[in-house]
Amino acid sequence: MLTMTSLAAQNQFGTLIDTSQRQPVAVTRHGRPVAVVLSYEDYKAVTQTIPLHVAELISENYALRGKDASTAMSLHLSEMSTQAEQDGLNEADIARMLDEK
Repeated sequence: MLTMTSLAAQNQFGTLIDTSQRQPVAVTRHGRPVAVVLSYEDYKAVTQTIPLHVAELISENYALRGKDASTAMSLHLSEMSTQAEQDGLNEADIARMLDEK
């Protein structure tokens, strides 16, 4: 994945958009990734493969940042893992189901 600084993305917006049509572009600020720009077609493909409940979880927690976001996501993933175990699923079962989609 190509990486651009936020300043370069701002100053070369046309290049950013053109490049994102071929591959996702990570945008960094102060050396840390802060965003990914991707084509609309890639966005549609990604959002169609993400289970709806995961997309809803991300939307609900979008306002959370840093440790709060990490804590909320960890809690949800833990609950999902517990439910999967109660349903008798193991990692191999889950990987197989994801491959089938």
